[in-house]
Amino acid sequence: MATGAAPSGTLFPVKGFQLGTAKAGIRYPDRRDLVVMHWPESASVAGVFTQNAFCAAPVHLCRERIPQSPCALLVNTGFANAGTGEQGMADARRTTAVLAETLGCDSNKVLSFSTGVIGELMPVERLEAGISGCVESLSEEGWWQAAEGIMTTDTRPKGFSRQFTFEGETYTVTGIAKGSGMIHPNMATMLTYVATDAAVDRKLLQELQTEIADQSFNRITVDGDTSTNDSSLLIATGQVGNSVVDSREHPLFAPLAEVIKSVSQDLAKSLVMDGEGATRFVTVLVEGAETVEQAHTVANTVALSPLVKTALFACDPNWGRILAAAGRAPVDNLDVSRITIHLDDVLIAEQGGVASSYREEDGQAVMNQEAYTIRIGIGLGSASTQVWTSDLSHEYVTINADYRT
Repeated sequence: MATGAAPSGTLFPVKGFQLGTAKAGIRYPDRRDLVVMHWPESASVAGVFTQNAFCAAPVHLCRERIPQSPCALLVNTGFANAGTGEQGMADARRTTAVLAETLGCDSNKVLSFSTGVIGELMPVERLEAGISGCVESLSEEGWWQAAEGIMTTDTRPKGFSRQFTFEGETYTVTGIAKGSGMIHPNMATMLTYVATDAAVDRKLLQELQTEIADQSFNRITVDGDTSTNDSSLLIATGQVGNSVVDSREHPLFAPLAEVIKSVSQDLAKSLVMDGEGATRFVTVLVEGAETVEQAHTVANTVALSPLVKTALFACDPNWGRILAAAGRAPVDNLDVSRITIHLDDVLIAEQGGVASSYREEDGQAVMNQEAYTIRIGIGLGSASTQVWTSDLSHEYVTINADYRT
């Protein structure tokens, strides 16, 4: 699956949102590795970030500056600026100050994002030298170049875009993401940037971003590692001219929220599809739970199991591994006799054992596919949710063993 691909698909420009990219030689020569994004100061900005206690300097800076109505951001690859102490914070402030001076705005209006190797100080001179090239190339058409510019071990850029019409006006939602390994909720090793040209109240936008992250970027796992740098930004530029969406009762809220959710889920799935060494994309759907949280607990336990994930790689319909993983989920009242397990529509287990109708060749046919669903019913209620995951291959070990070489 992670075979490498050129940018494909239309990424519609978002009114008032510009992106510029440069080859700054930050870690590797001749590749896009520095990105600037710029939008009106009147825009609303919302973000969710890693819950890792050793979060990177840029994450600290973003949390500090998002309430101050930022209007620009700087992204570098190659160096995570994590585990870099006070010098890392100084470097984040220094580079954003250079961008602010170039754009003619206050430095507190500029956000910082970094991705790459943890524990190494950034070559700030290279970042600073590349900023002017990013600003000179700023364009509303710069989405695919920016998607390439934020990649690390990704094999392809990731971007999705939707447009919809409401009361005679066309609204756009476009987003890009990077991420391939160290993928797990709260959040994955990802940077995601989604923008819309609708006008949305900042507080409501933050509520929406938090909810959508829980339904997208916090529903994926590749390897169980939560990064130091995870950041997901949602920007509403307000350039269409609609009345500000300031409540959930506003008629534009529901359609806009649905499109933002759709783009975010597509981005989240693309991270799993490009998982390091991944050959399979698997949806783990848990139904019949008492609560969504309970369903997520079971789904995440199965999706994260190394034994399940290696079976996915081997295309081995070893349903016992799935049953065992579901059974050890930290849920107090699981009753194995109520649990059912399907591979797509093939029933493989029920009432604590193999289904009487199950044939090994039917399960094998499903697992030979590149994408399929493991559906688990736990018979406790009516809530459900899903987690998207990948297999665990030999290539994953190779990629991460050679990451710094």
